[in-house]
Amino acid sequence: MTDNPSARSAKSERTSPATFYRQVVAELRKVVWPTQQQLVTYFIVVMVFVLVMIAIVSVLDLAFGKAVFAVFGGDTSKA
Repeated sequence: MTDNPSARSAKSERTSPATFYRQVVAELRKVVWPTQQQLVTYFIVVMVFVLVMIAIVSVLDLAFGKAVFAVFGGDTSKA
């Protein structure tokens, strides 16, 4: 590890809140924002994915629940 004095001094300098704010605004101006149509498309894709995952997890939960009751004798009607 080399000791570079210029790198060390750059780390020790603090950025003022005003400079930080200006840098944040400058970075946000570089962002390519999605159009409304892209936003709607992304929303639909995410919702379909979430619904599919909910269905998969629900089916697995039901299957594992029935398997556990079958293995450990969860039938209470025999009592």
